Amino acid sequence: MHLAYPVVLSALLFSVGVYGVLARRNAVLVLMSVELMLNAVNLNLVAFDAWLRDSLHAGQALTLFTITVAAAEIGLGLAIVLLLFRARGTADIDRATALGDPAEPYASVEEEPAAAEALKGRATA
Repeated sequence: MHLAYPVVLSALLFSVGVYGVLARRNAVLVLMSVELMLNAVNLNLVAFDAWLRDSLHAGQALTLFTITVAAAEIGLGLAIVLLLFRARGTADIDRATALGDPAEPYASVEEEPAAAEALKGRATA
């Protein structure tokens, strides 16, 4: 097996994941992009394990461990995003930076000018 094919595929998957983390603002899409990056690393682990023809299959065992950790991570991440969505009404990462603020839905000036003015009045008081 040529090592270049899985390594190139892994690099492409990792690049798409990095783009998703940097470009997306939705927390669910960011979590999906992180999982894509983890799967690219897993593909590298299995490819190099097969290339080295290791009799212990340490790369495959480590891949199974990272898949288990990734499953726990995505479960916890989605639970946090669900709580954030229930409290704020949005899963936007930019609007969830101040976690200590009271849980009021964000109103933009374009959506509801009166609500935005009321929120500005509370912020200055």
